[in-house]
Amino acid sequence: MANKFEGVFVAVTTPFDGEDISTGKFWENIIKLNEDDLSGYVVLGSTGECLSLSDEESSRLVKTAREAAASGRKVIAGTARESAKLTIEFTNTMADFGIDAALVRAPSYFKAKMTAEALKQHYLSVADRAKVPVILYNIPQNTGIMFESRMVAELARHPNIVGLKESGGNISFLGEVIRQVPQDFSYLLGHVSAFLPALVMGASGAILAVANAAPRMCSKIYRLYKEGKFGEAAELQLELVPLNKAFESYGIASLKYALDLEGRNGGPARLPLLPPDEKAKLEIAGLLKKLHLIG
Repeated sequence: MANKFEGVFVAVTTPFDGEDISTGKFWENIIKLNEDDLSGYVVLGSTGECLSLSDEESSRLVKTAREAAASGRKVIAGTARESAKLTIEFTNTMADFGIDAALVRAPSYFKAKMTAEALKQHYLSVADRAKVPVILYNIPQNTGIMFESRMVAELARHPNIVGLKESGGNISFLGEVIRQVPQDFSYLLGHVSAFLPALVMGASGAILAVANAAPRMCSKIYRLYKEGKFGEAAELQLELVPLNKAFESYGIASLKYALDLEGRNGGPARLPLLPPDEKAKLEIAGLLKKLHLIG
C-alpha cells in the first residue's frame, strides 16, 4: 500500500513569460495550491502542455514543483515519449529530480500498430527499468487509442505499475478494471463529472485540470465522500460540472484565463493553441462568479 495514490491531484498548468516558461510563476501557483487539502501535483501532463515543452524546460518545471510542493504532497510527472527507450531515459531523469511516479500515456504516432500486445510490451519494458512507479495514462481523445480492460489488468500485476489515470470518461470501464486489479492499484479518474460515482465504485482519487481553478471544491468532494456525506458531495460535483465542461470545450487556454481572473498565474498557451475568444471569456467569467471563485 506504500505506493497508493489517493485523493485529488491537480494537473497543473505551465505559465509562460514571453517565449520562455516562468518557473517563478509556476512556483507561486504551487505555493498557493499548497493551501488546499490536495494530495499532490501532476506536472508535464496534457494540461501542462507537455508536448510543447523541451526536455530542458520540463526538467526545470519538475525541479521547481518538487521544491515548492508542501511536505507530504506527491509530485507525478508525465514522462511519455514515442519509444520505450526514450520514455525510460526521460522517466529516470525525472526520477533523479525526486518525482513520486511517472504518468505514461500511450505512444500514438503509429497508432494503427498499437495493439494491446504492442502496448503491453511497451509498458512492461518501461516498468522494468523505471526508477519510480509507473501510472498508466489512458486518454483516447488525444491519442486515438483506448486501453482494453484486460490489458490494464495484466499490466497491474507488474510490481512497478501502480495505477491508471483514466480520462476516457467511460464509467463502465472502471467497473471492468476494478474487479481485476490488486487492491492497492490506484485508479485515478480524469473527469470531475464522474468523480463521485467513480469513488463509490472503487476509484482511489482523481487527477483534475479543473482543480487549478477550484482546488477547494474538488478536494471537498473527496473529503465529503470519505465522511459518507454522499448527498453533499453530489451537490458540489454537480455545481462544478458546467465549469469543467467549459474548460473541456474551450481548451487549456480558457483554464489559464480563469486562473488570471482568480489572481493566479495563467497567461497564454503556446501556439498552436489559441487564446479564448470573447464568448469563451464571458462564459468562463460568469461560471467563476456563480461558483464564488471571483467577485
